[in-house]
Amino acid sequence: MNSGEMHMMKDMTDYFVGEKQESVLFILAALIAIGLAVWLWSNGHRLRFMALPLVVVALMQLVVGVTIFARTDAQLTQLSTQLASAPAQFKQAETERMNTVMANFKMYKTVELVLLLVGVCLIVFLSKLDVATGIGIGLVVQAGFTLALDLFAEARGEAYLRALAGIAG
Repeated sequence: MNSGEMHMMKDMTDYFVGEKQESVLFILAALIAIGLAVWLWSNGHRLRFMALPLVVVALMQLVVGVTIFARTDAQLTQLSTQLASAPAQFKQAETERMNTVMANFKMYKTVELVLLLVGVCLIVFLSKLDVATGIGIGLVVQAGFTLALDLFAEARGEAYLRALAGIAG
């Protein structure tokens, strides 16, 4: 393995370690949101309807978090082997995959921003209704948190794509 490939190995490892760490945050956030939702609902809290967006988004966070956590080590091992044995094919395939990942971030951010906006509108314009306020707060909390994590993931992906572009071949 030449020095360029060794740098790529470090960049790739950094990227996937970051992905795995962030997946743990998704899992923890989902579990906290579900716990809060159960507490709000079971106590008949005035904002108990906050539980609805908390749980819906938490289930998505849980699926994403568990999936990424479960596949990352094997994916890194497979890609490391490919980088060592066929760097040109690695570069092409991984660049294509990452371009798709990066394009998906545009869609994710759009959905998250729309959910944030809907949540804020519910809070501002329907604040006298506990149902609307609860749902609005739940949307703002979940969409805001998910957007923040996706912005970090997107920045990590951009750095990884730059590293991929630097591979000769």
